[in-house]
Amino acid sequence: MTECAVWWSEPITETEATLCLLTDAERHRYAAYRKVEDKRRFLTGRVLAKTVAGLRLGLRPEEVRFDATCSDCGKQHGPVRVPGAALRLSISHAGERVGVAATSGEPVGLDVEGTERGADDSLIGYALAEAEQATLPPASPERAMAFFAFWTRKEALMKATGRGLRIPLKSLILSSADQPARLLSSSDDALSPATTRMADLDPGPGYRAAVAVITANEIDVTEHWWRQDPVSGGQ
Repeated sequence: MTECAVWWSEPITETEATLCLLTDAERHRYAAYRKVEDKRRFLTGRVLAKTVAGLRLGLRPEEVRFDATCSDCGKQHGPVRVPGAALRLSISHAGERVGVAATSGEPVGLDVEGTERGADDSLIGYALAEAEQATLPPASPERAMAFFAFWTRKEALMKATGRGLRIPLKSLILSSADQPARLLSSSDDALSPATTRMADLDPGPGYRAAVAVITANEIDVTEHWWRQDPVSGGQ
């Protein structure tokens, strides 16, 4: 059994304590965001990820240092990892939800999306194979909710591989939205049903989320909520 813990948070506010957890490279990225909501989501993702990593590694959050080197360009905007640690993390955020998924070494991908924006035919046609489209309910909002079940599952899968959108969305065929999350087939060598496990998550009303783990074992997924301490900036 492979254990996967997912932590949720609403975007936190900037404090001296939370900013102190950022490295110079992370502060640069934080400052580069123009919108306040984007700054808060980025800050929350880093603070929550360092808190989760610290809990699992026996460190204080301020002792956790991430390497986020992008495999394509070498800049610090890739998936976060703790050098030398058997720990995998995935960060995702949308609207008022920020999430972090963690495993003890198995590649993991997390995705959360707000469902209020709906899903038009062009987006559905871009993301889903014909067999998947055929399983969608005919009417909204059920149709949009079903679509985002597919979307979050596929995004989680692609994040778990580390290749992101370089994997065509239609190359992945998934179980229908009303069935447990499962990869049925993949025409991309990065993913195989035999070594892929998935689960739908519960980030709250107005959101859909999923997690994917590259493993042949069954997965035990737990979800937790984290809230910022107004004094220290921690849990």
